[in-house]
Amino acid sequence: MSVNFSLEGKIAFVTGASYGIGFAIASGMAKAGAKIVFNDIKQELVDKGLAAYKEAGIDAHGYVCDVTNEEAVNATVEKITKEVGPIDILVNNAGIIKRIPMCEMTAAEFRQVIDVDLNAPFIVSKAVIPSMIERGHGKIINICSMMSELGRETVSAYAAAKGGLKMLTRNICSEYGKYNIQCNGIGPGYIETPQTAPLRERQPDGSRHPFDSFIVAKTPAERWLKPEELAGPAVFLASEASDAVNGHILYVDGGILAYIGKQPQ
Repeated sequence: MSVNFSLEGKIAFVTGASYGIGFAIASGMAKAGAKIVFNDIKQELVDKGLAAYKEAGIDAHGYVCDVTNEEAVNATVEKITKEVGPIDILVNNAGIIKRIPMCEMTAAEFRQVIDVDLNAPFIVSKAVIPSMIERGHGKIINICSMMSELGRETVSAYAAAKGGLKMLTRNICSEYGKYNIQCNGIGPGYIETPQTAPLRERQPDGSRHPFDSFIVAKTPAERWLKPEELAGPAVFLASEASDAVNGHILYVDGGILAYIGKQPQ
């Protein structure tokens, strides 16, 4: 094939990739040939991630770094460059969510979500872009969420941050596309992770959890998605196959955004 999906020789930095979606994306990129670098906020999480990558047969490099701290991010990127090599692919995956009704949420809680989910991708992207410009290529992938398009009760800060991240994605494309840097986003749907496991547990009477029923009914695929189903889209956006794709948000949601929902019986 003339289309190149290979990531051989590339260094991919996936933030917050000790587990979950970030781990699945990094693992997919490793299978495509990339060398994986990741961070987390605590050493114990980095160690847990290193053990998981080793078990999967992946030689990953882990660093402790708070992605909301610009000084720490700059130092970590410099350290990665010296110890592993210059970053070719950045995945801004680290994020948090606080499910609190808007009028019950404090401004400090709102700011914390914005800081991790929007300010941090700005900080990390800014740290890697100069090297990408110098070398004439680079890929940035922001994990934007369906909440960059939809609203839902209790997630005002998260939706505001992800909507902002969608526009930051488009602006990085606009500002740095001329340097052969592609910045795109992935908007995951509802994913089977340890954090969502309680929402998928069967009730004592054998029925679905109400939220589980809601998601299955709203998804044309009629199921939750698996973390590894994000790997293919991520590899595509990280590879030369997507060199003409820039400023795009790829929603990997099982069809939720295309679907108005079932008519009540």
